[in-house]
Parts: sequence; C-alpha cells; structure tokens
Amino acid sequence: MARLRLGYSPFIPTFASFLLAALWGLSVFAGWALEAFCAGDEFALACSRRLDVFSTVSGWFAALAAGCTAAAWLLPRARHDARTFNRLIGVGMVFWIIAEGVLFLGGMLAR
Repeated sequence: MARLRLGYSPFIPTFASFLLAALWGLSVFAGWALEAFCAGDEFALACSRRLDVFSTVSGWFAALAAGCTAAAWLLPRARHDARTFNRLIGVGMVFWIIAEGVLFLGGMLAR
C-alpha cells in the first residue's frame, strides 16, 4: 500500500476546507448572514426571504464542496495518488469559496 506524498501535510488544505465549511454553516444556519444583511431594516422579512433563495443556491455549492473534500479522503485512488488528492481537495476549496461568494453577493443584493 503506497503512502500519499504531497510535500506538505494533507491536513492543511483539509483544515482550511473545514474552516470555510464552518464559516458557511454559521452564516446560513446560525443566522450570521441574516444579522449581517437584514438586521435593523424595516423590510427585514422581505430581505430574509430573498436571502433564503441565495442560501439555497449557495447550499448546492457547499454540498459539492463537502463531497469533493470527503472524496479526497475516502476514495482509495485519491488516498494513494497525490495528484488526485490535490485535484479533489482543490476543487472542494474552490466550491467553498463560490458558496461563500454566492452567499455574500446574495446578501448584498437582498438588501
């Protein structure tokens, strides 16, 4: 059984992915996005509804990101091939960034 040799610890991009996941999760499920974009507004209910749409779209990217991150660790080929691992974990991080971006831009538009 070959070991994965990357030149860096595979936990570094994984930890970064988990941090982005935590930020996204807190923004969507703990109400950080609502506080940031819809609090104190006289049209808070309408803003909240518009933000829900963007949260849903962002959720699709978050699901893809979580799937890529999990695949990087769970697929046997990815665990033994550094290029496959790097691609999966990199694509996962790109999807996390897109999910955060959709949520942020959606929040700005929801105002």
